[in-house]
Amino acid sequence: MTERSSDSLSALPVGWRDHGRMLVATLLIATSFPVVAAIADGLDSLVLTFLRFLVASLLFLPIAVFRYGLSMPRFSDLGRYAAISACMVGFFWCMFEALVTTTALNTGALFAFIPGIAAIVAAVLLKDRLGRKKLIALILGAVGALWVVFRGDPERLLGLELNRGDLIFFAGCICFGFYTPLVKFFHRGEAMPVMTFWTLATGALWLSLLSLPTLIAMDWSAIELRVYLGTLYLAVFTTLITFFLTQFSTMRLGPTRVMAYSYMNPALVLALTWILGQPPPGLMVLPGVFIVLAATFVLQGWLNLPVRKAG
Repeated sequence: MTERSSDSLSALPVGWRDHGRMLVATLLIATSFPVVAAIADGLDSLVLTFLRFLVASLLFLPIAVFRYGLSMPRFSDLGRYAAISACMVGFFWCMFEALVTTTALNTGALFAFIPGIAAIVAAVLLKDRLGRKKLIALILGAVGALWVVFRGDPERLLGLELNRGDLIFFAGCICFGFYTPLVKFFHRGEAMPVMTFWTLATGALWLSLLSLPTLIAMDWSAIELRVYLGTLYLAVFTTLITFFLTQFSTMRLGPTRVMAYSYMNPALVLALTWILGQPPPGLMVLPGVFIVLAATFVLQGWLNLPVRKAG
């Protein structure tokens, strides 16, 4: 994509389709949690993430080559893509390291701070204005997400004990908070599928270095078919598609509004696990869900969406 086509992309009015893309991406990300839980016992978590990035980049390669004439980027351009992918790889690595000494509950609580981190990074890198309304909405969104994570039980929140693993995971949250601002900061007019491919490819490279000892020692023939199928689902739907939708939407909606959708993840994960046969979350979760929806409504500015005239 040329600089001119990039300008025309950013000039298009923001509407329901742009938010629809992020809703789809958010729902797909939520499906990754039960899928990972179902296959995590059959594959090392770091290797699983490496395979997600590798398979996604290989599947995306023909599209990037035949549709956009993909060629080897300059070293400086490769550095841009590597910096973006390093944010995601850093997040995943910190998450895996953290879960050795902390709990999923603690990481779920800390995850609620990512939209706020992204908003601060965007304010510094991109000069995005926070404003009082957006700041209040970010705080409310974090409160609502925490409410859902702790099932509306204040005793669980008060009983939260932070440890070394939580510090590691919070470092990962900071990495994740840089992701969408860097997508917009480093975009130089190339087609978004090209940027998505090189982000995935450099991410696979980072992960191959981190997981190399495990990759060499693995007995691939001992891995069950369900694990391979689950990995393929994660690579296609929760990596390739979500990366593209997120990076495309970042150019249209901005980093803060895109990351604000992550407030919905705890509620969506609860809903999916309920559909899959787990006990219902209980009525005490509903206030948190309503708070998240209200905060998302304010952050997205849905009252001010443009209305296109027919014809």
